[in-house]
Amino acid sequence: MARHDPYRAAARIVQDAGGELVGRTRLQKIAYLLNLAGFSDDFSFEYRHYGPFSEELAQAMEIAAILGPVREEERTADWGGRYSVYTLVENVGEADALRADFVQRAKSINAVELELAATAAYLFIAEGFDTKAKGNPWHETRRRKPSKAAEGRLERAAEAYEALRRSETKAPLPQLPAP
Repeated sequence: MARHDPYRAAARIVQDAGGELVGRTRLQKIAYLLNLAGFSDDFSFEYRHYGPFSEELAQAMEIAAILGPVREEERTADWGGRYSVYTLVENVGEADALRADFVQRAKSINAVELELAATAAYLFIAEGFDTKAKGNPWHETRRRKPSKAAEGRLERAAEAYEALRRSETKAPLPQLPAP
């Protein structure tokens, strides 16, 4: 996917997810993991409160919703917050079975655990957290997100990440140290 057409690249993630993707945070984390897995380099990421985030992706998805390959419906969660449901309206490119399989595996991970896994991977790659330099990226993830990392979620996130790492990808996901 060409970098000059970012709204199609954003819509392609929804297409690869089987035509529907729930949540802006989930979209961001899947896109980040797609980059790590060598399937895409369409968006650059930085660290924000919810982990790796791409302003380019957020804007591209807004444009995709305006131009029509994707429909975005905002809904209210039981707890009162808002979330988005993205639905593909028209295909935006040829299907890539390997990439679609990866996206669908990532999509099936609990949203909080996906956020934790993407955050640990980001800290490992972009901020140099490893066992030799700054410390374990999972420990740093727990420090930055204590309420989300509670109740065994961090360990489940590590297991989910490792399962994704065993998926066939264009580039191997980095091996993270144990939490």
